[in-house]
Amino acid sequence: MIGILSYFVFFCSVALILAIVVLGLNLQWGNTGLFNAGIAGFYAIGAYGFAILTAAPRADLIGNFGLPWIVGVAGAMAASAFIALVIGIATLRLRDDYLAIATFGIAATIQLLALNLDPLTGGAMGISSLPNPFRGLFPAPILNNLCYLALIVALVAVVYAGLQRIVASPWGRVLKAIREDEIAARTLGKNIDMFRLQAFVLGAMLMGLGGALYVSFIGFVSPADFMPILTFQVWTMLIIGGSGNNKGAILGAVVIWGLWSVIGAVTVQFLPPHFQIYGGATQAVLIGLILVLTLLLRPRGLIGERATASRHAA
Repeated sequence: MIGILSYFVFFCSVALILAIVVLGLNLQWGNTGLFNAGIAGFYAIGAYGFAILTAAPRADLIGNFGLPWIVGVAGAMAASAFIALVIGIATLRLRDDYLAIATFGIAATIQLLALNLDPLTGGAMGISSLPNPFRGLFPAPILNNLCYLALIVALVAVVYAGLQRIVASPWGRVLKAIREDEIAARTLGKNIDMFRLQAFVLGAMLMGLGGALYVSFIGFVSPADFMPILTFQVWTMLIIGGSGNNKGAILGAVVIWGLWSVIGAVTVQFLPPHFQIYGGATQAVLIGLILVLTLLLRPRGLIGERATASRHAA
């Protein structure tokens, strides 16, 4: 029973951390129309920013300042926002497909830097013993993880409420206007480059927050956590949950992470041992098939964006 409860807490923690990342993508794509294919890169920046700021000092590594947990989280978000600002200034004038290629390339570069900047990131061995505000608080690890899950739930609620508020504000309506018709928004005098940059930076900041929460939860960071498959997972979560709807973003994260976990468990249980090396590929193929079917049969996702019309419309 304890084992099942422990796994349930682990599952919910990871799913809700991913929900924060999907909410960030929903702001960029669902509300603004920015095709960010570099999600894994911003997630990695948050994770490594947190690790470098908070890990216990080691003689063989630069950084590892041993700062408090909250400072690490704030620093991770600030680092992701700063890198997004630099990248956004350079790339947001590109068309959607070119923007996707550029951000994908930047994410791959970040993953390679994490792998090769050994004195800063620990290279392939990564950085371990990352702090968690509840680790060691209770003798039973599951109680510590439950407290961390409660913290994540609170953060998801804060992020959701904040995004709902700003998306409904005049600023949010301009983002949707840019998404629907960029030329019309520019004609109305809106500085669309500035609005796009603001949405890009805010979304990347949430992705960095997700990275920091994840590595704090597992207590370890390495480049293997930031492969391109993560970007595919997050995009699938948003599309299946419902692009343009924050509730759909959260639902999609839980559903797809659940399916991913079930497929992985079934693969281990039923595939012959010599075929289990293909388990990861099987997960990606089946999730991709679900994505295609969703796009064909329910293109707006499980909870699509609610149609709105001006009260002045006839």
